[in-house]
Amino acid sequence: MRAALRGRAPGLAAERRLWSAGHVVVAGMDEVGKGSWAGPLTVGAVVVNADRRITGVRDSKMLNEPEREAILGRITEWATAWSVGHASNDECDELGMSAAQRLAAQRALDQLDLKVDRVLLDGNWDFVGGGRAHTIVKGDTTSLSIAAASIVAKVTRDRIMRQADQRFPGYGFATSKGYPSPVHRQGLAEWGATAFHRRSWSFMKDLPPVGLPARERHGLVRLF
Repeated sequence: MRAALRGRAPGLAAERRLWSAGHVVVAGMDEVGKGSWAGPLTVGAVVVNADRRITGVRDSKMLNEPEREAILGRITEWATAWSVGHASNDECDELGMSAAQRLAAQRALDQLDLKVDRVLLDGNWDFVGGGRAHTIVKGDTTSLSIAAASIVAKVTRDRIMRQADQRFPGYGFATSKGYPSPVHRQGLAEWGATAFHRRSWSFMKDLPPVGLPARERHGLVRLF
């Protein structure tokens, strides 16, 4: 492990507080892709294995791509349960980003195939609802389940974006992952938006009349 990462491991303090209160199944969740111009919004969920240790887990933003890829298999083999939920770029347009994130989170929870008692979320917004979520500012650096979920979400979405780069070359999806970058902006300027772009976003208004047209942006739909 790189020296910069030593001594910065997330722990189980938040999870243990919930276990002590009688909440047996606690899932950590984190999202990635919310600010991207293309591709899905992805939410990862991980239920930690309290009986086994794992080392090397950090907030996904602290790790480089090879490090995240290397540890993903260890996380999925170690975890009691893990899952990923997506909201497509079309759903991000149709629902608005808040509802799309709630949809991706619900899909991730449904994929766990466990009755989750409580959920730990990074940040200060409860995008799960139902009175079972606990938000933790900087939770991806302090909670092991949230940090593991951040890696699951990031690696899964990055793989999708690398595949999208083969289908839509010229936008730099393999490197930018759909976020604005010089290559991405140049591709939009030359060829316009693709079916993989979020076409209700403001970047569409400056594009030339090529590619797919803009869509009306929504955001008033509530899923629960």
